[in-house]
Amino acid sequence: MLVLLAGIFVVHIATCIMLFVSTIANVWVVSNSGSISVGLWKNCTGGNCDGSLSYGHEDALKAVQAFMILSIIFSVISLAVFVFQLFTMEKGNRFFLSGATMLVCWLCILVGVSIYTHHYAAGRGLFYWGSHHGYSFILAWICFCFSFIIGILYLVLRKK
Repeated sequence: MLVLLAGIFVVHIATCIMLFVSTIANVWVVSNSGSISVGLWKNCTGGNCDGSLSYGHEDALKAVQAFMILSIIFSVISLAVFVFQLFTMEKGNRFFLSGATMLVCWLCILVGVSIYTHHYAAGRGLFYWGSHHGYSFILAWICFCFSFIIGILYLVLRKK
């Protein structure tokens, strides 16, 4: 059981780090030439990330930014609650609060990345065609899977 809890803890930390990277990095969509990449915050051309997004005023992008930031917050809160519960909770109890918080994180990732996929994936709405998903977009979907698995495991596991 200790190995399982340690494994979940490590995956949870990795998920928090990947959420930070996917939200901060400006590589959600990349042009096929590789010279242009677009993220949630800036437009990068030729390695220079000084350009602001031409669609930065859109509500859909602001919603994606908000939900990705909320997912980071809930993931970190869930990790802190898990560590707190690990040392204060009585034996035999389940990690309900940690699991519920992580599932809220999962829901925030789902909403944020789904909105981005609908509005901006594959270069639609980005004013250039011939593009593919960048590593930040893929990391966000990986975090979606990990946060769901971690949340369910927290709900199922008991403290021994």
